Amino acid sequence: MENFTIYNPVQLHFGKDCLSEFGPIARTYGTKALVMYGGSSSTKYGYVSTVKRLLENERIAISEYGKVAPNPTVEQVKEAMAIAQQERIDFIVAVGGGSVIDAAKIVSVSLPENLDPWAVMTRKTNPTQNIPLLTVLTIAATGSEMNNAAVVQNNEAGKKIGLVHPLIYPQHSFLNPEFTLTVPPDQTAYGIVDMIAHALEAWFGTPAPNITNLFTLTIINEAIKNGIAVMTDPQNYEARFNLMLTATCALNGITEICRQNGDWGVHSLGHELSLQFDIPHGASLSIAYPAWLSYFATHQVDKIVTLGKFLFNVNTPAETIRKLKSFFETIGAPTRLPWKNIGLEHKEQLVAGLNRNRAGGYVYRLTNEDRRAIVELMFNPTIA
Repeated sequence: MENFTIYNPVQLHFGKDCLSEFGPIARTYGTKALVMYGGSSSTKYGYVSTVKRLLENERIAISEYGKVAPNPTVEQVKEAMAIAQQERIDFIVAVGGGSVIDAAKIVSVSLPENLDPWAVMTRKTNPTQNIPLLTVLTIAATGSEMNNAAVVQNNEAGKKIGLVHPLIYPQHSFLNPEFTLTVPPDQTAYGIVDMIAHALEAWFGTPAPNITNLFTLTIINEAIKNGIAVMTDPQNYEARFNLMLTATCALNGITEICRQNGDWGVHSLGHELSLQFDIPHGASLSIAYPAWLSYFATHQVDKIVTLGKFLFNVNTPAETIRKLKSFFETIGAPTRLPWKNIGLEHKEQLVAGLNRNRAGGYVYRLTNEDRRAIVELMFNPTIA
């Protein structure tokens, strides 16, 4: 087994009344805040106005950037940085899901030294300072509220990539499961897929002790069980509570204890789908995972069978893949192409992008032939 060090400095505030602590905590970071948010839901349901009111109660001046897209871009990071520089802000508050938080993280580490955010993302520049970041989560999905990772895309460069850096942990994250009661069914489903995918990336990574494997399998099981409950009754607070906690645990380091690497190959496949066709991240993963599993079914028999026994009480790779695919379909997530604006005419374009960006995992490297075969399985699923 590998030696390991656990470090996670995020202070997590969880539950219905967690925002009662928000104002006084925010005040300790200064008197000028940049509030970042994205789509209409955060404003429609009053979450942004609630946060602004709590800041105003502490006499904190507010600047805003409300244009973060579901697949955040480096241009949006630069726009937010310009506002932050002009207003000389002391800290950032991200209100929303993983996209908003990820963009805010890159603003946080690029702003103090006026760094080019894409140079930061591509590791050509190493930030040495950050602006404090507080998050108010409105959807259970990415786990960005309690980790040091962020994903941003550059449309001009044709890349969507992730960054892991010790300076991009939020200082505080506030998670009220009530905020997720307003998330529409499709976004709820994509969030469920995302948390499952995070745990699967760990599961198909390098070996880990049994306790870590059990953490990982239990996270997937909880996502499935509570995912079905939420899709059946969207106002089920207990299930929303459990999903929000599950999403956080899926990517806060618990599945990586004594594990050298997760694989993350399916995420790289999904990133290309989102980059080229602007589809939701979770939808890209529910399309990519059954194809990836089918392609590796004969090479990962033990891991897939163990997964199937724990989650579905089945005994073969094919049954496991069918069950997982069926679950994704049950909650309304896509599992194959064509879908939305991606048709057969885009197959070669998708393969070319995957090859250009060398999509593949840390454990299961992919060749050009592998990528083409997996894309074929996205369009023509054949589960052995």
